[in-house]
Amino acid sequence: MSDVVGEILALYASRGSTAYAPERISQTEHALQTARQAVVANASDTLVVAALLHDVGHLLFDLDEWTLAEQELDGRHEARGAAFLGRYFHPEVVRPVGLHVAAKRYLCAVEPGYVDQLSPASSHSLVLQGGPLTPREISAFERRVGAREAVALRGWDEAAKVPGLRVPGLDWYRPLLEACLLETRR
Repeated sequence: MSDVVGEILALYASRGSTAYAPERISQTEHALQTARQAVVANASDTLVVAALLHDVGHLLFDLDEWTLAEQELDGRHEARGAAFLGRYFHPEVVRPVGLHVAAKRYLCAVEPGYVDQLSPASSHSLVLQGGPLTPREISAFERRVGAREAVALRGWDEAAKVPGLRVPGLDWYRPLLEACLLETRR
């Protein structure tokens, strides 16, 4: 297997400086802030890596998500990211990535006032992503393996939009990324 971690870090270096939707931070800043919150919450290594890589699907597409949103389209970045990561990382990393949008929809459905806490960009994307889950979808989501982790990730995701916040850089996470690769897991 090639240096997958190096390729992912290079992807962030080449495409991560793009704006995170209309927020005032970059994709890389958002990823690093989300991962830092997972570290502070004493999350497992796999969940820290999921937090770092949860939006990698944005970087794997030629059009940025904001352009898609302006066209009233959902780029399904969570599915694209999970499919990419699933080739290299343990399912404990991949599942929360693939479920973090459903977790937002879940929280909007079950937590009173949660939708009012969303940033304008998250509110707009919520509509494109299908809106709050229906009662049937809530039940199905709650039964999914990784749903609890995706809900935790979603909380860190929404809070990780602070311009100028100083956090450790991508290289700080290299050992965790390498430890969570399929080939190194036992």
